[in-house]
Amino acid sequence: MFLYRAFLSFAVAGILGFLSTPAFAQAAGAKGENFLYRVVMNDTLGALAERFTTGPANWTILQTLNNVQDATKLPVGLVLKIPFSLIPELPSSARVNHLAGHATVNGQMLQRASQIIEGQTVRTGPDGFVTLELDDGSALSVLASSSLTMKRLRVFKGTGLTDSIIEVGNGSLESEVAPQQKGVGRFEVRTPVSVTGVRGTRLRVHVTSQGAQSEVVKGQAGVDGTQASEVLLHEKQGVAVNTDGKHLGVRDLLPAPELPVPVRGGAGWMMDFPAVSGASAYLVRVAADLNGANLVSSHQFPAAPVQFSAPGPGTYYVFVRALDAMGIGGMDAMQSFEGQLVLQTSGGQPVLSGSGQPVAVANY
Repeated sequence: MFLYRAFLSFAVAGILGFLSTPAFAQAAGAKGENFLYRVVMNDTLGALAERFTTGPANWTILQTLNNVQDATKLPVGLVLKIPFSLIPELPSSARVNHLAGHATVNGQMLQRASQIIEGQTVRTGPDGFVTLELDDGSALSVLASSSLTMKRLRVFKGTGLTDSIIEVGNGSLESEVAPQQKGVGRFEVRTPVSVTGVRGTRLRVHVTSQGAQSEVVKGQAGVDGTQASEVLLHEKQGVAVNTDGKHLGVRDLLPAPELPVPVRGGAGWMMDFPAVSGASAYLVRVAADLNGANLVSSHQFPAAPVQFSAPGPGTYYVFVRALDAMGIGGMDAMQSFEGQLVLQTSGGQPVLSGSGQPVAVANY
């Protein structure tokens, strides 16, 4: 019995200690002009004010704002509001780590490894795809025929948390926010008809002539319409907002299609697969990486079979999702395939043309 109690005490202490480690950061995103923090064991308002704000004396402001009775005994799990006006911040930037096709920043040609700063606007052409990386490791994929402006791009001083407000004028933005799981400061995506606030998630936002769509693949996000109160999206949920700024109802994301192994055919590769119930179309995207962040093409098909290709040799990945009648995209299915067939030297290296491009054997 003594050994059992000793083991139980050790296990409980270990679990509590593990849950309070920095790996389980309690930064929980933002709501309006307040940063949200979820209380863990031994937190006090004084310590939190010293950690996040301009000084420990701000604990009285936090106490009033959050209606806290005892500043030294905070309930574990309580979500506290901390005004951004009290949080010291430093300028930040976003680095371009993937570029395909035509893209500009403030009207100038975008270059790989360029730094995007607050206030700048990125635009992609019909063949353009850009992936940006923030200081906290968040990846932002800007799809073809899109425009976005970095309205706010900063970092909380001394914490590594970022404060980002992104305006999408048209097109699509897909993001993986804070992938290192250290918490979210503020990551907000604004469209002409909606505001989506991320609380640790993999998020997609699209702007169309019918309004906007927000889709949460992982985590949670709050979506405000300009004419409607916030709705909370959980994992595998989405919502459309019409041009009047009204929500059209939260929906479950359609399941991923059941994809076969791709086969060569036509001017590239082909796949046929069973229809997904509720699908009105299919979005087919090709990426150079397994996570689908570094996109090189995107096309929509009314039904299977679908076709796709790669811009060069090597291994590529095709991602397929079903779209419902509201234009909300479902879960992705993925298959790998080989890119272009190119001439090779006896040593296995690609033969290059005068322009430095591999010489293709066929249009694959």
